[in-house]
Amino acid sequence: MTETATVGRRRRGEQEPSPDQQLADELVERARSEGLELLGDGGLLQQMTKAVLERGLAEELTDHLGYEPHDPAGNGSGNSRNGTTPKRVHTEAGTVDLDVPRDRAGTFEPQLVRKGQRRLGGIDKIVIGLYAHGMTVRDIREHLAEIYDVDVSPDLISKITDSVLEEVKEWQSRALEAVYPVVFLDAIICKVRDNGTVLNKAAHLAVGIDVDGKKEVLGIWVETTEGAKFWLRVMNELKARGLADVLIVVCDGLKGLPAAVEAVWPKAIVQTCIVHLTRASLRWVNYKDRKKVAAQLRLIYKAPTEQAARQALEAWCDSDVGRQYPAIRRQWDAAWEQVIPFFAFPPEVRTVIYTTNMIESINYRLRKITKNRGHFPTDDALIKLLYLGCKDLDVTRTKFTAGRGTGFAAWHTALNQFDVMFPGRIHLT
Repeated sequence: MTETATVGRRRRGEQEPSPDQQLADELVERARSEGLELLGDGGLLQQMTKAVLERGLAEELTDHLGYEPHDPAGNGSGNSRNGTTPKRVHTEAGTVDLDVPRDRAGTFEPQLVRKGQRRLGGIDKIVIGLYAHGMTVRDIREHLAEIYDVDVSPDLISKITDSVLEEVKEWQSRALEAVYPVVFLDAIICKVRDNGTVLNKAAHLAVGIDVDGKKEVLGIWVETTEGAKFWLRVMNELKARGLADVLIVVCDGLKGLPAAVEAVWPKAIVQTCIVHLTRASLRWVNYKDRKKVAAQLRLIYKAPTEQAARQALEAWCDSDVGRQYPAIRRQWDAAWEQVIPFFAFPPEVRTVIYTTNMIESINYRLRKITKNRGHFPTDDALIKLLYLGCKDLDVTRTKFTAGRGTGFAAWHTALNQFDVMFPGRIHLT
């Protein structure tokens, strides 16, 4: 930092900058005086990256040999410095050409930039981060070239993102909590190439709310169709990973799913997702009537009791608009046994389970990052992106407070209600 800048700071009563700030000021001042760009090819940051890496490699070689350059202690040591080898690496500051020092015996194994390494870890993180946000391989290449002046091949980008597949396998098989008060089961549809044909496949998600009121994606599974038999296999896998008991399973009205839940968690209550049921109902409705019908259906599931809800359903079905859409009556009647558990719960619990807002927020994000791709080449490619999307949302291990409007105070109220309604099944540690 220049003396003039220092005096100016003192006159203005500002604190002295930290050493990092001083170094930054010096670099900026140097760039200005020498007419250098800070960023881009040949920029000051790229030059500094090269200098720092080469200095670090030289120090590693000194440590390996055990003596400083030109030190007489190296005479007769059996090994010595032997020039340098050119190496090009991709960094966050751009592509840097390094002179990597070598030893005569060929025993030096640098760690800062390892043998065979062509990119630093920061580039991997950038690529994976961009991929997790839904950018295509072409988009990532263009972004790296424009922002970081780094030219990477599509194969390298795929190789970097494929490195998370082992992490995905470990995540898919990790141990789970013994009890989750609420588990949501849902699926999103994506296009995947299978044996030369592009098919619609269901990416199944299980999201649990633990006893602390936090949500966690328990796993992702891809199958051609969303069926009860497949969900049975998923639930058996969750149980094998330690999930011994669930109080409430919230799902859509898939035929056979309640029986599958009962086979795995006999004491669990199956609750139809009201939002799924409402959306299915609105598929029968003309676009101009949808807002009005949605508001009328809300009177049913917002009713204080099962009897009041049934009366609201009957009244709507007998109304002029209700008679226009008899299919809605059939849907609600068919799902009624899985709708009515909702009315036995107090308001605190209803807030948690009446909708899949917890899982819908995740699904919204995942649909957003998958829509840029026409289709995925494999199931693994789809799972990889969905996992990275969940990781970016921080719901793979670290968990969020459950749901909109259900802060920790509201959750603890609901937890006490759960303890009364399901005695002995929740154990806090």
